[in-house]
Amino acid sequence: MRRLLSRCALASTALLIAGTGSALAQRLSTTNLTCAQARAVVMRQGAAVLGTGGATFDRFVRDRSFCEVTEIGRRAFVPTRDTPGCFVGFTCYEPSRGDRFGDF
Repeated sequence: MRRLLSRCALASTALLIAGTGSALAQRLSTTNLTCAQARAVVMRQGAAVLGTGGATFDRFVRDRSFCEVTEIGRRAFVPTRDTPGCFVGFTCYEPSRGDRFGDF
């Protein structure tokens, strides 16, 4: 009985890892989208993790309400299929001593 449970646990773990790998492979990339499409994804979802070329990615938000309470937003420009510096929304970050709140 214990062997059966161990095999089931192992099989479940393998499926979980395989499912995670395919989910990562399906992440939208801004380089495959037009500027309008990339911006629409962020505007529609409020927050989205998008690939920005190669193995790089970031979380983009529609506005500061999608950031943590202590975070502020910074304008985000990414490469898209039709625009090298497309404004898609904002990224959230913890401000340092010299940052001004509300500086979108």
